[in-house]
Amino acid sequence: MQIRTIKKNGIEIAVVNSKEILISDVQSALDFMVTVQYETGCNRIILYKSAIGEDFFHLSTKIAGDILQKFVNYRIKLAIIGDFSTYISESMKAFILECNRGKDIFLLPDEEKAAEKLSTV
Repeated sequence: MQIRTIKKNGIEIAVVNSKEILISDVQSALDFMVTVQYETGCNRIILYKSAIGEDFFHLSTKIAGDILQKFVNYRIKLAIIGDFSTYISESMKAFILECNRGKDIFLLPDEEKAAEKLSTV
């Protein structure tokens, strides 16, 4: 796991990239949050989609809801970045739209958009 921090609009944001899956279930999400917050002090995180297990993106598993609720409960804002065009189900499209309308969780195409969103909410 590689963690670096960026500053946008005066807000510190952790950017995490990994060749390994970092989040696959609720416990790994909690471990991830604690590690990033401990190492950076940031409560806003950009995470590359490749670091999240594929089951997260199948809404029928309910893993995404369980994991994202933990981020909200612990007041950590998260932007997941990557190509989401491969998900063609209407429920996933609606999920992405709903996340991006909120203030805590975002699914966006790139780091620049994620940093902008996380620094203004």
